[in-house]
Amino acid sequence: MEFITGDLVTRKSYHHDLLFRVSSQTNDMVIIHGEDIRLEADAPANDLVRIQERELEKRRKKGKEQEESSYRLFRQDYQLMKEKRDYQSTGGYNYTTKYFQLPARVLHLDGDRTYLKKCIDLYQRMGLQVHGVHLNEKEMPFEIGPLIEKIQPDIIVITGHDSFSKNKGLKSDLRAYRHSKYFAETVRAARSIAPQLDQLIIFAGACQSHFESLIRAGANFASSPSRINIHALDPVYIAAKIAYTPFMEKVSVWDALRNTLTGDKGMGGVETRGLLRTGMPYVEEDPHES
Repeated sequence: MEFITGDLVTRKSYHHDLLFRVSSQTNDMVIIHGEDIRLEADAPANDLVRIQERELEKRRKKGKEQEESSYRLFRQDYQLMKEKRDYQSTGGYNYTTKYFQLPARVLHLDGDRTYLKKCIDLYQRMGLQVHGVHLNEKEMPFEIGPLIEKIQPDIIVITGHDSFSKNKGLKSDLRAYRHSKYFAETVRAARSIAPQLDQLIIFAGACQSHFESLIRAGANFASSPSRINIHALDPVYIAAKIAYTPFMEKVSVWDALRNTLTGDKGMGGVETRGLLRTGMPYVEEDPHES
């Protein structure tokens, strides 16, 4: 059976559990990427079935509901943090001085162009400054240094596709993973420039990634402790939680993970200081001043 790039398919051998996009086909083997999860896999062409329009609409509706639920939880969290900041910044509401905030800059490297667009849309919806770059996972270790020098980010997200293959080795063997090695090398390259965990916040990994090696390389947060799939948007929620937490407060791992779609089986990390800095007074420009 012939497929074209972008075809949406499911796998018969996995009882049609996940929706994939066709990336490429060589003879009878097809490279597929998860439509909503950061998984890359190969499958025989005769194991794939193009999805019907009605089933596609049903799956997309369910996925959208999950995404909106996570976003609502994040907004509730954000509102509570904002009220707390307002109270602290105005001396318990004794003063009415307006204040300003220095926003965090995010550099997001993504091995999937479609996921990158979805993530940038969510960053913008959350009010975060983001510089998104589409790169093949193997190129990331060589490109990260110049990008850090150019963008001067506060947060880096290093993600794309990954997968674990038990045919290639044990779960502890980095060689059994499609892209974990490159994610780890990228983290180490970034840490050679900014060694302190609170100086530069790093999230690294994708579906089924080798969590331990990414944390050892210097990531604050990474996937995937239980080697499960993670949602395409999960790294954005981690970045946003850190970005909107005041720099005098620490973010516990659970607080960072609770609004993600995957939770602690798919992601983990270490306690990390927030990045939001508040200042005052906020001086409004007078349009009549020359």
